[in-house]
Amino acid sequence: MRSIVFDLDGTLADTSGDLVAAANVCFRQMGAGDLLSAGSDAGTALQGGRAMLALGLERMGRLPDAAVLDEYYPILLDAYAEAIDTHTVFYPGALDAVEALRSADFKVAICTNKPEYLARLLLANMGALDLFGALIGADTLAVRKPDPEPLREAARRAGGDPARCLLVGDTITDHTTARAAGVPSVLVTFGPNGADMAGLMPDALLDDFADLPAAALRLLP
Repeated sequence: MRSIVFDLDGTLADTSGDLVAAANVCFRQMGAGDLLSAGSDAGTALQGGRAMLALGLERMGRLPDAAVLDEYYPILLDAYAEAIDTHTVFYPGALDAVEALRSADFKVAICTNKPEYLARLLLANMGALDLFGALIGADTLAVRKPDPEPLREAARRAGGDPARCLLVGDTITDHTTARAAGVPSVLVTFGPNGADMAGLMPDALLDDFADLPAAALRLLP
């Protein structure tokens, strides 16, 4: 059975606003105020909590010391969990594409480097969790992307064949994961890093989710 596996942040949904807000909670606790902006720092936000903390520390003129990152990362996660869907929106057509793929007998799943409990919380709050046959997060397995095993396991748990899946993502991490698994990669161009995706030479670029079902049929005949 063919399956389509999606990254979450920056691919299915723009989560940058809520991620940045959580990071700014930490910076306010440090006495520095809001150091990140969802408008200009969305790319860093989608790299994860530690990347945001490191950027904020640099703006404070401090080294991104591992001990400080370890201290504030749980605080960031707690702040994020408390307001996980305040600003987050699905990209236009994302859920319509998921429904169309399900109707075309594709299995659909998520493979994200967001902690699993946060990914589940976000999707549940936004009413979309039941659309996906499986969800693999950063901590579901002993490894995370770009290791190919989370992608393969997402396909398996959704009821698909890991050799007959593709990964829809928005970063070099997603592209590398798909290549390591020996399956096609489809990279979206509408996220913060969209302009850089063509240079990775994925199997397909996705400008509009309406085009995904046709791309899936072409790449997984």
